[in-house]
Amino acid sequence: MSQWGVVVGGGVVVGYGALSRRLSTTVLSGPLVFAVCGLAIGPLGFDLLDADRDLEVTRTLLESALILVLFTDAAAIRMKDLRTEEFLPLRLLTVGLPLTMALGWLVAWPLLSGLSMWELALVAIILAPTDAALGQQAFSNKRVPALVRGGLGVESGLNDGLALPFFVLALAAAGDGEGHPGVVVTFLRALLLSGAIGLAAGWAGARVLRWSVARDWSTPAWRQFLAFAVPVIAYAVCAAAEGSGFIGAWTAGLAFGTSLRAASSVRGARAENPDPTQSTKFSERLGLLLASVSFLVFGAVILGPVLQHLTWRMVVYALVSLTVVRMVPVALSLAGTGLRAASVAYVGWFGPRGLASLVFGLLAFEEHLPGMTLLNGVIAVTVGLSIILHGATAPFLGNRYGDWFTRTLHTEPGLRENALTAPGVRGPDKP
Repeated sequence: MSQWGVVVGGGVVVGYGALSRRLSTTVLSGPLVFAVCGLAIGPLGFDLLDADRDLEVTRTLLESALILVLFTDAAAIRMKDLRTEEFLPLRLLTVGLPLTMALGWLVAWPLLSGLSMWELALVAIILAPTDAALGQQAFSNKRVPALVRGGLGVESGLNDGLALPFFVLALAAAGDGEGHPGVVVTFLRALLLSGAIGLAAGWAGARVLRWSVARDWSTPAWRQFLAFAVPVIAYAVCAAAEGSGFIGAWTAGLAFGTSLRAASSVRGARAENPDPTQSTKFSERLGLLLASVSFLVFGAVILGPVLQHLTWRMVVYALVSLTVVRMVPVALSLAGTGLRAASVAYVGWFGPRGLASLVFGLLAFEEHLPGMTLLNGVIAVTVGLSIILHGATAPFLGNRYGDWFTRTLHTEPGLRENALTAPGVRGPDKP
């Protein structure tokens, strides 16, 4: 990466940091600002960043961001959220996510001719997870019912991890051949072994943290560094075992957060029971920074070159993926729940694609699949359109939906969307 590229990237971080609160209420979302600036310094602009020169930097940045996001999101999710948030996240994850993958696969057949069966499956799986960063304004708008905000937050915190096994298996099947371990070996290494390593690392990290806090042998800052080291260790061990470091980081987060909360519930809320949300604060903020810079690099290194070879098939599939492929499964998964059409439409629309899709796409790109040019282009265009469309509509639609909810609640106090009250809900708000 050129020195001037680093200077410009640092300047964008400084500028957005200075205006972040003001911009948070406008259509200029963080991902949009960083992606547009990335386009300006890429091949279409000043050519300070280039795919040929900076691909390794891009990979390291995106993978580091995803590792931290997977870990912190999983650590923040309480298993009882799937119950206390009522039906919404459970239905979106167990019914909506598989249907999204299946429908995306079917729609890809006529639109993306030339890709193999498993490459088509990869497109659908890669574009299935949602990204809370891109929908932050929609998720955190206090005028939106707590049930909807909390449900979308839990979904975005878990669906990227749940999509990982499907991605690993589809990638193994698409690249099956000489030099590849095969689907069965991939399943054993990436899913079972990596999952076990992650669970062990997360449990051990939480155990060490509780032991240290109980004796008052550590400072608050170093407790956060301890938590930061857990996903790094899990990822490295999984990589050494030729498994999936991302699955290891995600399961480590689940074990880390669950173990700390279990200790607190058994012993009571005392000082020696560390709060997992406080312990992962540093990792969460660093993940947010890396994810933001990732959108800058995405605009320069990935989206810019794709726009030079844009086809109508890429654009059509991207639009269908953001609308039909997301909204129909959501509507089917929420059938019979009592939610009004406005709520179903809001949940269905705000399924933005972001960091997880970019990293999965980059990993698939490195497999040198026959249809990689088209596959990579579809992913880049979909994420790019998601950044624009979801960022631009979040303030307006959030307020409109909030107004509808307020008006309807006055005449119908038993509205299904009012099943939860805001103070008791874990929302997706980020610092």
